[in-house]
Amino acid sequence: MMIKGLYEAHLPVSDLKASIAFYEKLELTLAHENERVAFLWIEKGKSWLGLWKVDINDFPYHPSTRHVAFQITTSSIEQIKAWLVEKGIGVHPMFGFSEEEQPLVLDNPPQFHAAIYFLDPDGNLLECIAPLELDTEEDYDIMTYEDWDRKKNPYID
Repeated sequence: MMIKGLYEAHLPVSDLKASIAFYEKLELTLAHENERVAFLWIEKGKSWLGLWKVDINDFPYHPSTRHVAFQITTSSIEQIKAWLVEKGIGVHPMFGFSEEEQPLVLDNPPQFHAAIYFLDPDGNLLECIAPLELDTEEDYDIMTYEDWDRKKNPYID
């Protein structure tokens, strides 16, 4: 296969310095910066995020233009909320689920992913997501990861 992954994604931001500081808290590394754009490595040589200084009022939120999902390992899904909170980053309510109820298990059968949502300083929607089950025969509605875990491990309390 020629395509190996996603190399870059871009978001509009109103304050480049504040946004760089925010993404550095997420452990991204500044790769390039000038007065209008900054690029931060997610994984050096594999993927980066472009931040473009704009009048943010010209860019209303829509997931097709102001959303980035960062892949995390499935084993880290239970620690991700504490990791964000430790960095002073609050979880954002999504799909009718509160901050406390996250992470969530997304209902995109036959794939199921665990995800947690948060915002950057400009209200761009960010997500940390991990695959749970791919190409499964099962069909579930969206639920909390806690409910998913109980469903998958009914004898563990």
